[in-house]
Amino acid sequence: MSLSLMDGLKARLQWLQARQSLVSSNIANANSPGFKPLDLQAFKGNTGASGLAMAATDAHHLSTAGDSAHPDRMRATPFETKPSGNAVSLEDEMTKLADIQLDYQMASQLYTKSLGLLKLAIGKR
Repeated sequence: MSLSLMDGLKARLQWLQARQSLVSSNIANANSPGFKPLDLQAFKGNTGASGLAMAATDAHHLSTAGDSAHPDRMRATPFETKPSGNAVSLEDEMTKLADIQLDYQMASQLYTKSLGLLKLAIGKR
């Protein structure tokens, strides 16, 4: 186990905290006239640090460049604007909050387990 794993988990937890704050703000402004919902860009992390890449050895493999090769897999983002100009969908925002909660629980458990392994490795347990 490397400390870069710990740094990556810490960065992921901070990103999830910031995203949760934005989604909560979207929900709080669900009735504000003209409000447009905000969200963060996807978390990148250290995905390119390993230097490994997937290889497509068959035409039926999934594309690594995104879903542009398979237009039927593209998911359109629902867009609904109320007459007041508000574009917040409470269903979408609540779904985002549930996803954030699950991701946060997973990352925090991994972080806790990693700390435990480090303590075990140095004999502090």
